[in-house]
Amino acid sequence: MTNTNKQWLGLPLNLLWGYIAIAVFMTGDGFELAFLSHYITGLGFTPAEASFAFTLYGLAAALSAWISGVVAEIITPQKTMFIGFVMWAVFHVLFLVFGLGHANYALILLFYGIRGFAYPLFLYSFIVIIIHNVKSDSSSSALGWYWAVYSIGIGVAGSYIPSFTIPLMGELGTLWTALAFCVAGGLIAMVSLRNVNTPTRMHNLTTREKFSELSRAVTLLYTNKNILCSSIVRIINTLSLFGFAVIMPMMFVDKLGFTTSEWLQVWAVFFFTTIFSNIFWGIVSEKMGWMKVVRWFGCIGMALSSLAFYYIPLWAGHNFAMALIPAISLGIFVAAFVPMAAVFPALEPHHTGAAISVYNLSAGLSNFLAPAIAVVLLPWFDTLGVVIAYTALYLIAFVICHFIDVEQPGFERKARYADDGALKVS
Repeated sequence: MTNTNKQWLGLPLNLLWGYIAIAVFMTGDGFELAFLSHYITGLGFTPAEASFAFTLYGLAAALSAWISGVVAEIITPQKTMFIGFVMWAVFHVLFLVFGLGHANYALILLFYGIRGFAYPLFLYSFIVIIIHNVKSDSSSSALGWYWAVYSIGIGVAGSYIPSFTIPLMGELGTLWTALAFCVAGGLIAMVSLRNVNTPTRMHNLTTREKFSELSRAVTLLYTNKNILCSSIVRIINTLSLFGFAVIMPMMFVDKLGFTTSEWLQVWAVFFFTTIFSNIFWGIVSEKMGWMKVVRWFGCIGMALSSLAFYYIPLWAGHNFAMALIPAISLGIFVAAFVPMAAVFPALEPHHTGAAISVYNLSAGLSNFLAPAIAVVLLPWFDTLGVVIAYTALYLIAFVICHFIDVEQPGFERKARYADDGALKVS
């Protein structure tokens, strides 16, 4: 299942080009984030119609993320990545030509929604490859690198490159450029990963058995309490990340006097920080312990950072340097949840695909629930109420972590009784 290929700071060198493929592909996938909603409204559609297109996209992506782990184990991760890559390219072209090109709202929804289903098949199948090609006691650092290259692609390059291409070729031209990046990333993956180890246990299953395994991505939530608790913690993990992207521009720009560019620069610093913190916590958690890092640095760190993101700018006013402090803090501690990607398959070693699918579903639900909480609370309790809600949920996650019983390689607890009958743990 695993091998002992060389690593550099936790990066499995045999999968290096796979990581590069993820970064390149997600760069193209991230091009549209900063301007597509504005472009759609510019075609004559309402903000509500533009928002619904993104909602449909998010729902399709969450569904795809949910099944991607199991599908990757059933038909191999490489085939799943290939399907996702081709679907993305085909429906991106259809989206640009017939959806945006003809300002056809029905086709925008159809093609953009299907494209939303495509990218998680490519993105999350690589997690299955990591789990099956890296020693279990090194999986956390390998997954830290995975989220680092994800941040480089969608959060840094995906936002930075369009700032140059839009003035040169416009928004539609930039969307066509995104296709080139995604095709390049897909081709790199297909070539570099064709000979890596892949799970074979499910290849000979009957169709009925394969559907049974697919349903396990649902049943694990109520048959394994550790998976359920881990799912809740993973959902809470990125609430501030997705929620602050919605509520903080209103506070920074409308109340504190920051320009939109200044706010975007603050948020870019947050994403840039996660590149290094993902790698850092992935390595540290293997030495300190997965759940200890998640509980004390992830949960507590994010609770304090969330409060700081509100109170420090409120106290300092329009002060760009002071605003960077909570942004950097948030970027450091949100990555302390990286070990959760290793916890899920460790809790279900015989059904790793299903476990990874639950992890992916939890990530998608976090993306959905974070703005939903803000929508419900903002009219009644303003920005502070949303921040306190997120903070409280991180503290709840701190408590839930205590009940997650996972055996981390190299951290088996050995209990023995001393002569006086007192229990000692060594």
